[in-house]
Amino acid sequence: MAMKETPAAILPGNWRPLRLATLVGLRWLAVAGQTIGVLFVAFGLGFPLPLGSCLVLIGLSVLLNLWLVFRLGEGYRPSARVATVHLGWDLFQLAGLLALTGGLQNPFSLLLLAPVSVSATTLPQRATTILAALAIALASVLSVFHYDLPWDPDQRIVFDRVYVIGIWVSIICGTIFIAGYTNRVAHEARQLADALAATELALSRHEQLSALDGLAAAAAHELGTPLSTIALAAREIRDEVPEGPVREDIELIMSQAARCREILGKLRSLRETPGDPFAAVPVSELLAEVIRPLEGRGKTISIRTDNTAGPSPVIKRNAGLLYGLGNLIENAAQFADRAVLIDASWDRAALMVTITDDGPGFPSELITRLGEPYLTTRARNPDSAEPGGLGLGIFIAKTLLERTGARLSFENEKGEGHARVRMVWPRQAIEAA
Repeated sequence: MAMKETPAAILPGNWRPLRLATLVGLRWLAVAGQTIGVLFVAFGLGFPLPLGSCLVLIGLSVLLNLWLVFRLGEGYRPSARVATVHLGWDLFQLAGLLALTGGLQNPFSLLLLAPVSVSATTLPQRATTILAALAIALASVLSVFHYDLPWDPDQRIVFDRVYVIGIWVSIICGTIFIAGYTNRVAHEARQLADALAATELALSRHEQLSALDGLAAAAAHELGTPLSTIALAAREIRDEVPEGPVREDIELIMSQAARCREILGKLRSLRETPGDPFAAVPVSELLAEVIRPLEGRGKTISIRTDNTAGPSPVIKRNAGLLYGLGNLIENAAQFADRAVLIDASWDRAALMVTITDDGPGFPSELITRLGEPYLTTRARNPDSAEPGGLGLGIFIAKTLLERTGARLSFENEKGEGHARVRMVWPRQAIEAA
């Protein structure tokens, strides 16, 4: 059994996580802080510094912000590549200010980590790697090429070279940590959010199908009575009308009414168990309902129940339960060699359902990670060169079944084969009142 791939159509594409307003707002914050900083040093402390050059660099960021707001609007969402360019400009602008005011000796050199941090939490790994490399390169240049740190002209300040190297190393370590660890954590959070969105969409589709199924059955039931009345009245009229065009028209009405009854019969067959789609059914009937669409695919799917612990539990049918079980059974049927066995057993405390196939089994190196979203596997079916999938199928099934109270475990019945999924529910959580 391997992980079933969810159609790519339900996954987010052309990812644009940042609004322009966010980038512009961060830059306005930087501009305000930089302006206050250089003016305070120049006029508050009276330290000499190239004030004009600093204000020119700050002014460029102001002009860029104004152009972006009036040209694109704050609601615009730039692509990841464009957002990377924006953050790259912020790094260059900050590095220019630091070069004019002491390089890494300036305590504000720590702010080189800010654009990398923004990228690590919002942009793809490639963008973060580029910005991290740029930050390290700029820090290395600033450690060598820079103007003196603004200071009191009457006092001499000298920083030991070892101290400057220490600052350089700390910035590099901070950049690597943010680019690596923070980006990884944010990436996993985004994957989980995307996979949960796919889960909700899959469940929504299944619920819509169930609702449509019930609506069709209800419509067939409601329309049956008036059609029978029409057919009965037409038959009585036909018996009183002599041969001729009128009698032929009445027979046409009767034939069309019969055809409508046939159509309604097909609509009724969409739901063999009439009534509420969330009605309670014994576990054996629920499993039989789940496997019915999978029959006739060349694989034998059998159900075995243990009736020694009393009557079968009665379960509330719901879309999540049906979809989750159906997904796991379909996976088993897809990768089984010949047969799939569904074993249901219960006692007073719990209900257990296991799905076992006779296929190549789960990859042994990934069993402990099964159920994670976007878990890529190598091909497990000897007759197929296709990869094992993205793991969204099992993630969705696991998420939906856990919502019903189930605990899932994945294992191989034999050393390297016969995949088995075990689900255990507390009876008070799953059984209908």
